[in-house]
Amino acid sequence: MPPVSLATLGKGVRGVVSDVTDDAQSLGDEAQSTVSRRLLELGFIPGEAIEVIGEIWPGGDPMAVRLGNTTFALRRREAGAVLVAVDKG
Repeated sequence: MPPVSLATLGKGVRGVVSDVTDDAQSLGDEAQSTVSRRLLELGFIPGEAIEVIGEIWPGGDPMAVRLGNTTFALRRREAGAVLVAVDKG
């Protein structure tokens, strides 16, 4: 199964980060960081285990994800930069 965008996944889905795409969306900070760069700095790197642990209802935005032992809240547009190889089990 090919990697899918983290933004498309629902609560309880587990997998492994396979890539972070360079979406070139500037965050507006002094360093002109992009969303993908910030995600990489936070630890969203290929090979890291990830799980969607919650979604705000209605709309599902933001979503809560566990990366290793850390929990992050991500907006769907930010999560869209993360590609995940989903566990089949």
